[in-house]
Amino acid sequence: MKRVLKQLGCIKSSELIDGSDRCDPRRNKLLEDGSKADKVDARKLAELLRAGLLRSVYHGHEATRNLKELVRAYETLSIDTQRTMARIKAIYRARGIRTPGRGVYQPKQRERWLELLTGAGIRQRVEWLYEQLDQLQPLRRKAKQAMLAESRRHRAVSLLRTIPQMGPIRCAFIVATVDTPHRFRTKRQFWSYVGLAVVTHMSSEYEMTAGRVVRRRKPVATRGLNHNCNRRLKEVFISAAIGGSLHEPYKPFLEKLKQNGMRAEMARLTLARKIAAVALIVWKKGVAFDPKKLNCTT
Repeated sequence: MKRVLKQLGCIKSSELIDGSDRCDPRRNKLLEDGSKADKVDARKLAELLRAGLLRSVYHGHEATRNLKELVRAYETLSIDTQRTMARIKAIYRARGIRTPGRGVYQPKQRERWLELLTGAGIRQRVEWLYEQLDQLQPLRRKAKQAMLAESRRHRAVSLLRTIPQMGPIRCAFIVATVDTPHRFRTKRQFWSYVGLAVVTHMSSEYEMTAGRVVRRRKPVATRGLNHNCNRRLKEVFISAAIGGSLHEPYKPFLEKLKQNGMRAEMARLTLARKIAAVALIVWKKGVAFDPKKLNCTT
C-alpha cells in the first residue's frame, strides 16, 4: 500500500515507515465504496490526504509498553473468568435451579451442586467449566500482581492515586491507555476520548426573514454520549463516579447538582466528567489532588 502511494506521488520515501497506515480506519469510509485493491485503496487514501480528511492515530511511547501489555493480559483474563462464571450459572438457571451468591463456584460445594444435574453430559460440561475456572483464577491473580508492580514504576500512578475513588487498578488502566496527558489540549478533548462528550444534533438552523438570513431560536437537541471512544476509560470514570456518589468529597457536589434540578443520571455523568477533568489536571501539573479545589474544576 505504501509503495503504491509512493508511485502515485502522494508520499515521500522518508514517510514510508510511519506514513499511510497511521490513520484512523474508522473514519475512512471512502475505502468501503466500490472495488477493493491496493491501487484503488491507495488512490482513495491519496484523495483523503489531499483534502486533509485523514486523522492520525496515537501509538504511544516505549516507556509504557510493558504496562500496556500487562493491562491487556489482566483485562483479558478478567473477562474470561467472568465469562466462565456466567456460563456455569447459566447452565443451572436454564434447568430452573437458583444459584444465589457465589456458593456455586466454591470447590467444597461443587459436588452438591453437580448432584442437582441429571444428565451425564451436562455434568461433564460443568466439570470442565469448573476446571477452566480453577485455571483462570490463579492466572488472573498473577497478572494483577504483575500489572500493579509495573504500574508502581510510573510517577503518574502515584499522582492519580491521590484522587478519591482512583485505586491502583484504575490508575494503571488510565496510565496504560492515555500514555501522556499532553495528548489532550483541553478537558473537552479528553471527555470525547473517554466517551463522556455529549453529542448534539441540529438542523434548519437558519431561515429567511424579510430577505435576510436569520438564525432560529430553537434548542439544540442532544443525542446522548459519543460512541467513538475508549471503552476501558469510560468504564473507569463512570464506575468511579458511581462509587464516589456515596462518599466524600464527591457526595456534596452531587447533592448540590440534584438540588439545582438536575436529574440523578445527569448528575452522575457530570461527576464522571468532573473526575476525568481532575485526573487530567493532576497528571498535567504533576501535583497531588486538593479537595478544596474540587468545586473550582469544571
